[in-house]
Amino acid sequence: MSQPTNPRGTFLKIADSVRRQIESDPDMTELPSLAEVMRDHEVSRGVALRAFGVLRQEGMAEPVPGGRWRVVRAGAQVDRRPLDQRVAEVIVTDRLKAGEAFPSASVLAERFGVSRPTVTKALEKLEAAGVLAGGGQGKVRTVRAVPAREGRS
Repeated sequence: MSQPTNPRGTFLKIADSVRRQIESDPDMTELPSLAEVMRDHEVSRGVALRAFGVLRQEGMAEPVPGGRWRVVRAGAQVDRRPLDQRVAEVIVTDRLKAGEAFPSASVLAERFGVSRPTVTKALEKLEAAGVLAGGGQGKVRTVRAVPAREGRS
């Protein structure tokens, strides 16, 4: 008869396992989903979250909107500005002028690694601020005004 596993410290073992994954794959940018960790290690959501919490305390991971977790690499800079500010910067970095077409929500979602609905909310903020014009289903958004460049904090 097998002896029951002691749940104490299980989250530490999971954190060690995920840490080894991060260290062995320099291209890894996102932790496995909670569902994957729960399935692979046969643990509850709470145990998986505690494991991710350990990685967060160590500065190896951080939560991102939408329930995912991203890998934090030493020396790597992550832009933590609100998405609407980062999307507005596309106008400057892509050298778009007033009247030119702005990239679609799908293109921006891919570029920033977020969902389309999240990008749509950012685009709506920019439309309300008068930076973008148009939009809506099947319509191309255009640049209305080039935002003033602000110094990064």
